[in-house]
Amino acid sequence: MVNSKKMLGTNISIRDATHRDISQIMELIYLKAEFDGCPESVEATPKKLEVDLFGEKPLTFVLLAEVDGNAIGLATYHFIYSTFLAKPGIWLDDLYVKAEHRSYGVGEALIQRLCQIGQKKGCGRIDWTVAASNERGINFYQRIGANIITKVKLCRLDAQAIARNLLK
Repeated sequence: MVNSKKMLGTNISIRDATHRDISQIMELIYLKAEFDGCPESVEATPKKLEVDLFGEKPLTFVLLAEVDGNAIGLATYHFIYSTFLAKPGIWLDDLYVKAEHRSYGVGEALIQRLCQIGQKKGCGRIDWTVAASNERGINFYQRIGANIITKVKLCRLDAQAIARNLLK
């Protein structure tokens, strides 16, 4: 499904990514990693994304924001389940808009499309994280109605920690 929104004289389209978009997805992933200050952490490859995003059992999904056929932003997400709500939910993994296209409603258009997907799938909520130092992002999320929950901490077992736990 393609959503199109006209902002400041430019048509911004939101659509589901396909395997033909891998190079644009890779570019946006690298730009997001640079924005986050960790470009060295990108291990994604076009071949790996082809399997994980567009294989027989996709692990995650990508929405692309485009202007004139050029990708200017993305949202990556997958489905989760809340036992408290007894409903599915969406985990928004990455939301990124190229710097020159920020403040034109692109992020909001991506979130609106994600909300449409969530509503269609009967989701009880959409969750994500934001860097504590990303004031602009926090302000955007609050403006669209997100609750910023500060009483929880993100926990992560990286590959080495997973392996260590298997050895116990």
